[in-house]
This record gives sequence, structure tokens and C-alpha cells, in this order.
Amino acid sequence: MTKFVLAGIASILLLAGCGPAEDEGELAGRSVRVVATTGMVADAVREVGGDRVEVEALMGPGIDPHLYKASEGDVRRIEQADAVFFNGLHLEAKMADVLERIEGRAFAVTEGIPRERLVPAGDFEGAYDPHVWFDVELWQLVVEEVHDRLVEVDGGSASLYRENADAYLEELEQLQAYVEEQVARVPAQRRVLVTAHDAFEYFGRAYGFEVRGLQGISTAAEAGAGDVQALADFIAERRIPAMFVESSIAPRTLEAVREAVRSRGFEVEIGGSLYSDAMGDEGTEEGTYLGMVRHNVDEIVSALSGSS
Repeated sequence: MTKFVLAGIASILLLAGCGPAEDEGELAGRSVRVVATTGMVADAVREVGGDRVEVEALMGPGIDPHLYKASEGDVRRIEQADAVFFNGLHLEAKMADVLERIEGRAFAVTEGIPRERLVPAGDFEGAYDPHVWFDVELWQLVVEEVHDRLVEVDGGSASLYRENADAYLEELEQLQAYVEEQVARVPAQRRVLVTAHDAFEYFGRAYGFEVRGLQGISTAAEAGAGDVQALADFIAERRIPAMFVESSIAPRTLEAVREAVRSRGFEVEIGGSLYSDAMGDEGTEEGTYLGMVRHNVDEIVSALSGSS
């Protein structure tokens, strides 16, 4: 009896020892399949993973992640992926049930950001603003988290991931310097950023802007007539020269604000379209994180500095 028990234990240990080795061998023979939720997250994974990973983003240009629901096709892609990267902090709130099913292969890229560096959201303890990508320094922490999780999934390519991550972090350092140089052109009294929804608090905190959004942090709750009138009062009283539409939100609500401001005897311009919860079209400069941030900064500075 003892011999059979020992033999059984030996077999289990042998199988346990062979499992990971077989997985690593199978993974070494092909690309690492990654599914990412937003374009920003997908871009970070591509930069760190390089040619070693195949990344598919579920949410393309113009898609609002606050409202996005996973399709049957999305669920299949997620189930077949070696790893799933998502923003976290409840950005993809309507996908929570899908992501919970694949615990162990799904990674929130914001997990590596210290909680004290996050912007609290509302009156709920432990709830934070998810729009961390508007602070380039915080996005550097996201890149490090992506690196760590890719190494966890595919340790055999650790040196490649480190090399790619370091090169990309250097580009982000240059981007940070560019943003700081450009926003310095906006006079202090003009550093007020009015947008369709409250997605730019991290940008405001990092670069010295007061931020007002017509809608809250999530676009799930629509703005009412009172919100429109309150924002119109603020713009007219402060004589804010421009406000900004967002690529993933219909501009009609800000048009209502503009009319309300006009009725108060002041004219506010639409300063341009910003990329907030989604990047630009694939293959364009704005379809990358670096290009998206530069576009936003250029639009903001042009409209508020008086150089447009």
C-alpha cells in the first residue's frame, strides 16, 4: 500500500514539475497572445513586448470604456489569451464580471501606482479616478507594471522586455519635458481646462491647471440642465476663452453650454477636440500614447495661450 501511495505522490510531483516546463516550451514556439482593453493599455504592452507579443485592443478609437460591454467575440478572445491587460480603477466597470472569470491571467496596469498618488473619486472610500494616463510620470509606473507582468507570463523573454521598457521610459521622459515646456506658455490666469467630462484631473494636478468637466468622472451619468447652467455661469464669470470636446463623447452637450454662455453676453470658443478615453486611429501619430499626449497639449496650449 505504501509503495502505491509513494508511487502516486511521485507521479503527481513529476506532473507538477513538467506542467510549467511544457507551458514555457509551448509559449517559446509562438508569440505571446495578449488582449488589452483600451488603446492606451494596448500601446504600452506593444512598446514593452515588441515583436514578442501579439496585442489586440478591444476598444478602438472613439469608444467610451465607461460604457463598453464585452461581446461574445471579446469573451472568446479573452479566454484564448495568454494574458489580459486592463486599466483598472473601475474604468472598465461593465466588463468586471468577464475579467473576474480569468483571475491569474488578467492584470490591472494601475496596480503598481501607490494609492496616495491617485486622485480620489467622489465620497466613496477606496474609489479613485481611473484616468491616470494624463500624468506622464504615472504612466511610467504603468509601463513598469506591464513589464513586470509580461515577465511573469513569459520569463524566458525577461531581458527583451527590460530593454524595450527602458527605451520606452526614455521616450516618456522626453514627452514629460515637452509637456512641461509647452504648458509654460499658458499664462497662469488662463490655465483653466473645461471639457465634456471630468477626465483631466491628473493632467491638471501634474501641470498646474484648474479642471472643470460637464459630466463627472464616468460618462455613465448624463449631464442635466442644471449642470449646463452651472458650467455656463463659471465660464462667463471667469471669462474662459475656450472649452474642449472629446473624441469619445458626442459634442452636443458642450454646444448647449456654448449657447448658455452666449446668452450671458460672453463668447466661448470650442478650442479643439481632445483624446480622453480613447486614442486616435491606428497608424496615425495620435493612435499612440506619445502622439495622443502631444496632440492634447498642443490643442490646449494653442487655445488657451492666445497663440491660435
